Amino acid sequence: MTYQVLARKWRPRTFATLVGQEHVVRALTHALEQQRLHHAYLFTGTRGVGKTTLARILAKALNCETGITATPCGQCSSCLEIDAGRFVDLIEVDAATNTKVDEMRQLLDNAAYAPSRGRFKVYVIDEVHMLSTSSFNAMLKTLEEPPEHIKFILATTDPQKIPVTVLSRCLQFNLKNMPAAAIAGHLARVLAEEGIAAEGDALNLIAHAARGSMRDALSLLDQALAYAGGEVTVAAVRGLLGTVDTGHLLEALEAVAAGDAARALAVADAMEARSLSFDGALGEIGRILHRVALAQTAPEAVPADWPDRERVLALARAIDPEDAQLYYQVALHGRRDLPLAPDEYAGFSMTLMRMLAFAPATEGGGEARPVPEARSAPAAQPRGAPAQFDGDWPALARALKLVGAAKQLAERSELAGWDGARFELAVPSESRALADRSYVERLKGALRAHLGRPVEVAVTVGAVAGRSAAALAEGERRTREAEATRQMDADPFVQELVTSLDATIESIQPVGKALPS
Repeated sequence: MTYQVLARKWRPRTFATLVGQEHVVRALTHALEQQRLHHAYLFTGTRGVGKTTLARILAKALNCETGITATPCGQCSSCLEIDAGRFVDLIEVDAATNTKVDEMRQLLDNAAYAPSRGRFKVYVIDEVHMLSTSSFNAMLKTLEEPPEHIKFILATTDPQKIPVTVLSRCLQFNLKNMPAAAIAGHLARVLAEEGIAAEGDALNLIAHAARGSMRDALSLLDQALAYAGGEVTVAAVRGLLGTVDTGHLLEALEAVAAGDAARALAVADAMEARSLSFDGALGEIGRILHRVALAQTAPEAVPADWPDRERVLALARAIDPEDAQLYYQVALHGRRDLPLAPDEYAGFSMTLMRMLAFAPATEGGGEARPVPEARSAPAAQPRGAPAQFDGDWPALARALKLVGAAKQLAERSELAGWDGARFELAVPSESRALADRSYVERLKGALRAHLGRPVEVAVTVGAVAGRSAAALAEGERRTREAEATRQMDADPFVQELVTSLDATIESIQPVGKALPS
């Protein structure tokens, strides 16, 4: 007996068995029950979400021998012939291969004749956006005022390419991408009917890989059955898809959290040896970090059936919320830049090293990584050993790991007060924009990371005494410039050039060292 692929064998034949499109089913069901039938319908959505399937079910509902109904019997000759694809009054047209205006005119000429068998002659035009402009123009009149026995059902993956004159003559329904949970549930029901065992996590992997398409999910399930030769297991699906075991990626993130570069890169080496997908791995790292952030900000929302729940919760305790957000952004950028990397291994391993480079010093076990030291900055302290603030705010401001406006706030502010737990800072009126709450929060986070304990920060706008890091740096620059000018004025060779050549000195740039006298 010829094998029938699952996507065809398990194609829904009634509204009740259609998965994930309840909003469309409800509208069509009410219309059929109330006999409020439009002459043209447009179904939009990505591939494999049920556009053509829905068109065939609607054709059965319109032509079932029991009458116009939302629950076609599936047993009469009309229903059976539509399911088998041989109903003479269901005309399915692939617009991708029938784009010429002559073909459309011939099709519309035949529309004038009454149906041979059914109640309605139903035209299903798939990928209708592929029709030429002339073809659209040819069908406009018929689409607007078709004979009573004609129904048009248009389907497309790209409704933006359909002329608005056509859109305005149709009832439009947008079919949604199917949730992974709905896909996995449907796959489980299919396998139960087929008498095939499967692991739940394996079906979840297939559902995520299908990206909202039930047809793609069923095709992947067919591949998994062929690959596994029996029970659909997680190992078989991972081997088929080239996906990485989440455990390996959790280990990589645990290594990053601990500052263990060798351990993190060992994961990348193991992935390369197995020819696994680095693009998929970065996507999965982003998914893990999303779960980590969820556990940190809304722990009550953490479901009990999370995969690797305990390890994710442990990561949520080990990583600061700010670091989790940083790692998430690094993972997204790493995945985006992967095609630009010398090779995928380099791109993935560089992403891990970027996380390690941007991460602050580690807490507890493991060797602390020093914060890059700025000029005159005190040595960085591990989080587990709180640092002491000696009152030198400019030095501390230069040592903080900040960028952008938050860095300017740190370097342009002055210390107005400090009681061991709260920094009171002041900025001049011309820098009042730096007192924005978001910049203050970033400064507070950097101080907490640097000092190893929670602190509060308050910023006021007003008079300052010129003791900020930026003011001191400007003072030092001016001192060096004045000293350079003095040395140039005292240099006999320079003065001889000025006198003999009638030259002028336009500018003097100090280079950090005194000129030899």
